[in-house]
Amino acid sequence: MINFEWPYLFFALPLPLLIYWLPSKNKSEAVPLRVPVLLDGLNSTSVASTNKKTSLILLLLIWILLVLAATRPQWLGEAVNIPSEGREMMIAVDLSGSMQVEDMTLNGRTVNRLDMLKVLLGDFIERRTGDRLGLILFGDDAYMQTPMTFDRKTIKQMLDETVLGLVGQQTAIGDAIALGVKRFNEAEESNRVLLLLTDGQNTAGKITPEEALDLAIAKDVTIYSIGIGADVMLQQSIFGTRKVNPSSDLDEKSLKNMADKTNGHYFRARSSKDLAKIYELLDTLEPVEQDQKQMRPLTALYYWPLGAALALCLLYLCFINIFTLVKSRSI
Repeated sequence: MINFEWPYLFFALPLPLLIYWLPSKNKSEAVPLRVPVLLDGLNSTSVASTNKKTSLILLLLIWILLVLAATRPQWLGEAVNIPSEGREMMIAVDLSGSMQVEDMTLNGRTVNRLDMLKVLLGDFIERRTGDRLGLILFGDDAYMQTPMTFDRKTIKQMLDETVLGLVGQQTAIGDAIALGVKRFNEAEESNRVLLLLTDGQNTAGKITPEEALDLAIAKDVTIYSIGIGADVMLQQSIFGTRKVNPSSDLDEKSLKNMADKTNGHYFRARSSKDLAKIYELLDTLEPVEQDQKQMRPLTALYYWPLGAALALCLLYLCFINIFTLVKSRSI
């Protein structure tokens, strides 16, 4: 349906008639309206000679269209369901050198930890409809790759474009948590969640994990930490094949402590299947908001009558000038 933001302007429609009927002491001696040079053809002689009925209709239509545009007509669309409150989730991804370890299997082939994370985390991001997401990358330092946004496509694209070594070779877990806490919206109704994905322990940064944890608790941020990496990996050497633990540097105790003290949870992802199950569980623990409100989108329509009025003005001027030119040649 169509509604008008300023409907009271419709009272201006009879204004030309009021001006025409306005009493004057001596209308015959009234000063004529001065016409700009560009409208020189629009003089009293030419107007009197033209088809007054056609001119009157055009001028009347132009006035009606201008008044209609001034009332700011808008199209009120169909009701759209929107979440009543937004959840905020900051995703912190470890890009340290250890993420290049190829101890994960994805679709039947061996890949490194980051490549596996891109695929599965990307699917998780696409499912977070109605959530505001942000992306932090950390290595030697922590960087805000994408601020909080509803644009899940951009978040996923930025994740796909990450490369190992982009932010250094070490692991600044404390800085990543502190940066995530700082970037959350201050709105009280927001559900602030930090998803921390790492395969190591804090080896860099200006803020320790303990200090960052205190900040998270003070700001009521829930931390869900995920430790990435297999427990067993076959490694070839000159002495043959031997089993090694590629996740020996993973600080599970610290990650679990952060999650517990913020009412979150610690997960261990030893394979791509484990990580996929973790994301499904996160959908349950931090579900997409279901309570919804309805919004009716408004689309501005004023430019249609305004454009039509401009077109009629040009048509009217062309009509007057052409008529004047034909008359002058005939004389």
